[in-house]
Amino acid sequence: MFLRVALCSILLFSTLMGFAQNGKILSKRLVDISKTPIWNRIAPNGELKPAFKHVNDLNFYAITYLSDSIRVKGIIVEPKSEGIYPTIILNRGGNRTFGQLTIGTAVLFASKLASAGYVIIGSNYRQEDEFGGTEINDVLNLFETIKEVPKADNENIGMLGWSRGGMMTYLALTKTDKIKTAVVGNGATDLFNTLEFRPGMETKVFAQCIPNYWENKEDELKKRSAIYWTEKLDKNCSLLILSGTKDQRVNPNQAVEMTKKLRAINYNVVHKTYETDHFFSDKKPELNRELINWFDSKLK
Repeated sequence: MFLRVALCSILLFSTLMGFAQNGKILSKRLVDISKTPIWNRIAPNGELKPAFKHVNDLNFYAITYLSDSIRVKGIIVEPKSEGIYPTIILNRGGNRTFGQLTIGTAVLFASKLASAGYVIIGSNYRQEDEFGGTEINDVLNLFETIKEVPKADNENIGMLGWSRGGMMTYLALTKTDKIKTAVVGNGATDLFNTLEFRPGMETKVFAQCIPNYWENKEDELKKRSAIYWTEKLDKNCSLLILSGTKDQRVNPNQAVEMTKKLRAINYNVVHKTYETDHFFSDKKPELNRELINWFDSKLK
């Protein structure tokens, strides 16, 4: 009996200690981007293309941190210059291994923003991906991780979420008031509409990721659809919604309807559309300008 109580006490203590260390960086490795697959794309002859010269001024790190006692991988991008910079939490899209945040995607998607004077930190979420379930804690625990990053201003924080990352951003805005401003790009806000727009998502993603999906389909989809709980979003946070009119992954009308709902409750929201696809493939310079201008106006 005594042994059983002792073992239970040890397990409880270990669990509590794990949660107490949420966000703790377990490893941090400086990455030489010239040794990564993205290098040949941005420097085909060994010299950076003009559009990517700015990466010379940045450091890229691969990190592992604790979240609910789980080891989670992520990235940090920061200016090489000394200083304290506003911090932006980057919420990736995709699910499970698809759309993972890599040094390559950080170079393509976040490096221009980082070079404008920001620390970018992003999570790849836990391996058991519930597509908007418990892995939201992997985003929230980054607020603790940021405190371990010397160049990061841990009180001046924005958030950027793309596609599924938009859903994660909306979820985060219901659970914390630490986000001063956020940008959502082509983010899903109504998963019922997503099922109509892309029926294959149900069996390939929702049913595979969301626990007890078939038994609790309506409740679980509503939990992940911000259009149903706009009043729960932190009202002190400003929001920029970006959408591509040619998006074939997320119905661009979702952004329109979400903006209407937010404006109806006087939320501080701006919606901008571009004639482009889900990834803003042919509008990268415009996207970078939008992000830099928005965050500069809100965090600097």
